[in-house]
Amino acid sequence: MSFWGIVLLSWVGAAIGMAAVWAFAMRVRNVGYVDVAWAGLMALAALFAGLAGEGDELPRMLVALFGGIWGARLCLHLLHRVLREPEDGRYQAMRAAIGDSPFRWFLFFQAQALVVGLFAIPFAAAAGADADGIEPLMLAAVAVWLVAIGGETLADRQLDAFRRDPANRGRICRDGLWAWSRHPNYFFEWVHWFAYVLLAACGPYLLWSLVGPVVMFAFLWRVSGIPWTEAQALRSRGEAYRRYQREVSAFFPWPPKAAPPSSD
Repeated sequence: MSFWGIVLLSWVGAAIGMAAVWAFAMRVRNVGYVDVAWAGLMALAALFAGLAGEGDELPRMLVALFGGIWGARLCLHLLHRVLREPEDGRYQAMRAAIGDSPFRWFLFFQAQALVVGLFAIPFAAAAGADADGIEPLMLAAVAVWLVAIGGETLADRQLDAFRRDPANRGRICRDGLWAWSRHPNYFFEWVHWFAYVLLAACGPYLLWSLVGPVVMFAFLWRVSGIPWTEAQALRSRGEAYRRYQREVSAFFPWPPKAAPPSSD
């Protein structure tokens, strides 16, 4: 299938999937399911690109493996959180701002479907690579993916372990990676997209593969990642979180400016 055919069908499939999840989320009054759906649909988009891509078999297999495992892990992690916690504070604040209009929330879910189509572009680019055998760039892609998935998984587990302890209620996690970055999970999610750039370097769509790391960085830094998460943290933790902001890097892991205790 053509490069743009993969992207278009990924978006159409995501739009249908998001419509179904929207109906369920409205019934249970928990918009957090949009994140679960996004991750799961990204995994399906990667599998589809790997199956239908116009490149050679090995890069297509790696796209399906990389994106499928990454998206499925994130989907299950978010589902576990949504099932055991109330609706995320970010969405509660958004609900207070825009109201309960089902149509407005439908547009929001469909915007997330459009984002799935957007991030299907690097999948399609990498799945269009021409490489019959193992090449150095492929090995580099595997290494980048392993570091990224390992770092994101570790960050999520450290935060989950912290939040499960009742003694930490209302406090700020500074355990492990969270002492070096306020959002290590976001950082490693961003790193993950470079794996597709390395795969796509073996084919004609290298420039399109840059959509992954470039647009994901913009989303995380300025749109739906750090700004939303930190606004909610400031609402719930106030001055303690402002101190965390002063002491710990926002995104890129870096030694903290002060030697803080394990939590606030």
